[in-house]
Amino acid sequence: MKETNQKKVVIIGAGPAGLTAAYQLCKENVPSVVLEKDNVVGGISRTVNYKGYLFDIGGHRFFTKVKAVDEMWREVMGEEKFLHRSRLSRIYYNKKFFYYPLKATNALLGLGILNSFLMLGSYLKAQWFPVKNETSFEDWITNRFGKRLYNTFFKTYTEKVWGIPCNEISADWAAQRIKGLSLIATIKNAIFSGQAKNKGEIIKTLIDAFDYPEKGPGQMWEMVAENIQTRGSNLKMKSSVEKIRWQEGAVTALELDVDGRKETVTGTDFISSMPMRELVQKMSPPPPPEVKQAADKLAYRDFLTVSLIVNKADLFQDNWIYIHDSEVKVGRIQNFKNWSPQMVPDPNKTCLGLEYFCFEGDGLWTTSDADLIALGAKELGILGLVDPKDVEEGAVVRMPKAYPVYDSVYVEAINTIREFLAGLGNLHLVGRNGMHKYNNQDHSMLTAMLAVKNILGANYDVWEVNVDNEYHEEIKEHDDGEMSLLASTQPIIPKRIA
Repeated sequence: MKETNQKKVVIIGAGPAGLTAAYQLCKENVPSVVLEKDNVVGGISRTVNYKGYLFDIGGHRFFTKVKAVDEMWREVMGEEKFLHRSRLSRIYYNKKFFYYPLKATNALLGLGILNSFLMLGSYLKAQWFPVKNETSFEDWITNRFGKRLYNTFFKTYTEKVWGIPCNEISADWAAQRIKGLSLIATIKNAIFSGQAKNKGEIIKTLIDAFDYPEKGPGQMWEMVAENIQTRGSNLKMKSSVEKIRWQEGAVTALELDVDGRKETVTGTDFISSMPMRELVQKMSPPPPPEVKQAADKLAYRDFLTVSLIVNKADLFQDNWIYIHDSEVKVGRIQNFKNWSPQMVPDPNKTCLGLEYFCFEGDGLWTTSDADLIALGAKELGILGLVDPKDVEEGAVVRMPKAYPVYDSVYVEAINTIREFLAGLGNLHLVGRNGMHKYNNQDHSMLTAMLAVKNILGANYDVWEVNVDNEYHEEIKEHDDGEMSLLASTQPIIPKRIA
């Protein structure tokens, strides 16, 4: 291991990955500087406070099979600040509600016997005549569920989330995020859900409960931020990285805009969770043209939450509802009171979070807050969930670059960038945007933990996190917006590089 007292680590971003890195460095008595361009920590895992009403940006369950991550959660917050919550979520489709994961009677009655048989026939056709070269999300899902069920439960919602046709979304995204899919497995889980099965079977891993901080996920990251500062780390808010100075073999310094002032920070090692495209664009001197061109090809999907305060004590029991309806723009609706009663200060009211997926600068993104609040109230009425007259007020939070896009060009672009950055031995990429990799919160944290180990002399392949198929968690809703009928995430600790 290298001498830690000679290290000074500079961390870009105070989201889950960046703050986890700082926390782990504190344990090793290594000083760090954390740079956050926003005025709040947590990234997409923040919790927003609007007049005492707390709301989550996307819905973040605290569930993991990564032991080190779970231990960190408990170390920081303690068991007393976690609520153990039963999960209830449904899909709104064709003016009906379907339990998610599916329940046999509910699905059969909702879809109808004829439609259910047609779906089975479509599935059998896909098994007999599959798409030979799976290149798109549409190909991948159709081969495992049939065209009819793909059109029913995947197409509308997925295209609402990503803003591009399913045949332009890479099959890699489905392969990473929703492994183990098949219609037979879904039917089996719908029929036997909740029944005890032998160890190793899919039903055994059905997640019907999760932990959640009593005041939202941001509570976790606010406590980490406080912890690292009391232990000597420097957290600089409203600090935007303007230039990344580098020379052959290493990053040397960062030029910052700190709330309007110009500053320079140096270090021995640098950890970046900033969007990969932005990282390359801010390098000084500029990297080779092919690397800049590759970065320009990386795309992101942006996201906004319209939080509405409703003058009703109870509306529905779901934690969240997926909206598969092209008549409205909303993609998912969170009921924060059902995540934690402490999120809503007045027990006679309810706070809902309506999630809209967009591109930064498009019509939805640039719509005024007042008009977005009015749109949200209107769409709740269209869906029959809330009388618009009961909506008292609301707030809007915009989250740029929430989701790295897996399109047809991203793999080649990332490989080009990685090959170049491999020559900068003291630069470590972590987290969702830092690696342009659709990781959940726990996997983003794991990439940071392994990056710290590498800085201290280990040699882990951070890129193997959430790739290997050794870590299964079938039937899992993802944290921030997309959904699947079955899902999985992967490894606990990647192997060291030989």
